[in-house]
Amino acid sequence: MLILTMKRLASMLLIMLVVSFLLFAIFETDKMAVAGKVLGPYSSTEQRQIWLEQHGYNEPFLVRYVTWVGHALTGDFGQSIELKVPVSEVLGHRLLNTGILALALFAVLIPLSLTLGIISGMKEGSLTDRTITVASVAATSVPEFALATFLTAIFVFGLDWLPGTSAMSEGFDFKELVLPVGVLLLYDSGYVIRMTRASMAEVMTSQYIRTAVLKGLPYRRVILKHALRNALIAPFTVIMLQFNYLLSGVIVVEVFFAYKGFGTMLLDGALFGDIYVVEACTLVAVFVAVFSQFLSDVGYTLLNPRIRFA
Repeated sequence: MLILTMKRLASMLLIMLVVSFLLFAIFETDKMAVAGKVLGPYSSTEQRQIWLEQHGYNEPFLVRYVTWVGHALTGDFGQSIELKVPVSEVLGHRLLNTGILALALFAVLIPLSLTLGIISGMKEGSLTDRTITVASVAATSVPEFALATFLTAIFVFGLDWLPGTSAMSEGFDFKELVLPVGVLLLYDSGYVIRMTRASMAEVMTSQYIRTAVLKGLPYRRVILKHALRNALIAPFTVIMLQFNYLLSGVIVVEVFFAYKGFGTMLLDGALFGDIYVVEACTLVAVFVAVFSQFLSDVGYTLLNPRIRFA
């Protein structure tokens, strides 16, 4: 177990190193382009040369890369070209906002999706199973922007129950989280429900479950002690993958509801050409991706003894 964990951790660090090198090579190989982004399109060549000298861009490429990595490890991603403030100040606030959104989503998504998926898998082929399956497929088939439009039309313009934007400009407001979380919940839950249902249905037809039932064990004990743990292996991996989606794929929802999170920061930086913001956001997104995969591998190993003791 320890050896497997160390291997996964080493793999994660290697991936981060390779991605950081490629990212630096893509954005900062052309030094004059970087200076043009910072100083503006009307800056002279002489002004750009002076700026490059002052900020160490005339050093060899590998020296600049090592320096850049060192600064990134300490949280120094440079100064935002658009906002004229350190990127780390804005990044921390935006990550916190997206973290609040993710926490609210997972607090509802995990128990709801697992419960419906388990019930559907236990009653495979029944009316309950078909109803849950059709509803989950329908929810997943509708893209986020369409779901956001439908929910806004109903709860904002139709019933006037909820605000149409979620800027959080006046502090934390639970009502402003309802629509963004609702859109993400409808879109994500269908996939998790179907994966849980398929896993539970497969486990319920296995030989050891049949043996436990034939031995006269209480049905509740068979489900909770024998079936549930094995059925949660696939859904656990799917749920961990949602972290990647929330950090980078949530852009549509955050932009639609004017939510000041990580997704809108990445989009604004890309549209403005703010390379330091894009670099920082890309590094954070890749780190979350590889770290969630690391946690997924470790959790999968704990749930599956065949891997742990192999």
